[in-house]
Order: sequence, then C-alpha cells, then structure tokens
Amino acid sequence: MKRTHLPLNALRVFDAAARHLSFTRAADELAVTPAAVGQQIRALEDLLGVVLFRRTSKGLELTEEAGAGLAALRTGFLHFEDAVQAMQAGQSSHVYTIAAPREFFAAWLAPRLAAFRTENPQVRFVLVDGEMTDFTEANLDLAVRWTDGPGDLEGIPLGKSEWVTLGSGDWIGWPGDPTPGSVDDPSGVAEDEDAKPPIMVSDAGQALAAALAGLGRARVPALLVSELVASTEQGAAGTPAPCRRGYWLVAPLPQWRQKKVKALVAALTDKA
Repeated sequence: MKRTHLPLNALRVFDAAARHLSFTRAADELAVTPAAVGQQIRALEDLLGVVLFRRTSKGLELTEEAGAGLAALRTGFLHFEDAVQAMQAGQSSHVYTIAAPREFFAAWLAPRLAAFRTENPQVRFVLVDGEMTDFTEANLDLAVRWTDGPGDLEGIPLGKSEWVTLGSGDWIGWPGDPTPGSVDDPSGVAEDEDAKPPIMVSDAGQALAAALAGLGRARVPALLVSELVASTEQGAAGTPAPCRRGYWLVAPLPQWRQKKVKALVAALTDKA
C-alpha cells in the first residue's frame, strides 16, 4: 500500500510550538530561529488547508482544528521513538549509559549499581560525569540531577529533598548552593544575593570534603551526607532541613518506557 507523504519535520515543529504556545520557545528547543518555526507552520497550514494558531491579546493559542489532531500526532511520535528504541535494543539491551554528579556516583550510585550487576552479570555500564549532559548527544539511558524536579523529562526523586549543614566557621559555597545561609525559597532568590561566601568549590562533594576537613561549614544534600558521613569519625550531621532541590533520576519518556530502564529504576528506587 502506498503511504501518504508526511511532512514529519513540519509536524515536529508544530508539536513543539503547540506545547510551548510560543514560536520563540519552540525555536529554542529545536535549535532553530523563530522565523524558521514560523515558516514551517505556514507551510504546514498551506499543505493542510487549515489555520493552526491564532494570536490573541493573551498570546498564541491553538485553533480547534489543530487541537483535534494533536493527541494523535503525539501518540504517533511516541510510536516512532519506540520503533527506534526497538531497532537499537538488540545491541544495547544490557548496556546502560548513565550520567551523574561525580560525588553522587561515588557515595550513593556506585554501590547500588554493583549490587544490580551482581544479580545481572550480563549488564555493562558506561558512566558519564556531568549531570547536565545532553541525552541525545551522549546516548544516555538515565541521568541523576540535583534539581527541583524532572522538568521536561520523566523522573523520580531519590530520597527526600533535604540538606544538612556540616562544619563551622565561614560558609562554603558551591553551584547547587551559591549563597549558603540564605533562605531556600521556591523562587530561588537568595535572601542576600550580594552575600558571597569566602570559600567556593565546584560541587557538593568538594563542599562536603571541605567541611569535614575543617575548612568551614557547608550546606549539602542530606542523601549524600547519609552515605559518606556514616563511614567517618565526624559524628552525626545536623538536622536535615527541607530543600526545594533534590537528587532526581530522569530520562525522556521513550527511555523511561524501556524494559531494561524499568528494571534498573526499580532496583535503584527499592534501595533508595
């Protein structure tokens, strides 16, 4: 049976514009210009013979015709992604590529991956340092990120969103807590944005090590501390306090639906 030619690129642009209701944000997602998004939408409207978007005083909105086909279109894209994953499954069904912060891998993730591999000796791991590594470029299956939620990805928290303060003296700052001692409110605005800590390090692991060495005091993820401090002679850490961020295990929906990813996620969250 002859298949109808589908303008897949234009449909992908339409999907992004419909999700964001913004040509500019769709362009950012697709790494093109807003003008290119507009051209694709106009070409698709000409091909289909319908208007897809209308501009109102509140911004961009979908027409009824556009909304009527959107759910089926997104289901179709999911099927495309599943098909690609199925074609790759024969070679990579036992290989996991995972990105995680270095300190989290050492303290929390590594022993759990070792336990998983003991039960599944055929498994191989490729570990990537860097929590913001791009999923497509690095061909990732999963990533661990210190963040306030999964964002545009699917995700599950690892432990509670809490942190603790260790040490005494001058504050130690790191990218996840650049103004320690400030109020950790949902807006992310520090109580005093001009208050620069006298000591800055590159990650939570260095902040923890510096505090344990007596260099100052640091506010670090409670999940990280519970693993590392237990094996030291530093004694109990401070009382955990709520934090808007936490460690999240994240992946795009197609990866999240893979059988191998489900198995690893179940093992990691069972031991979280």
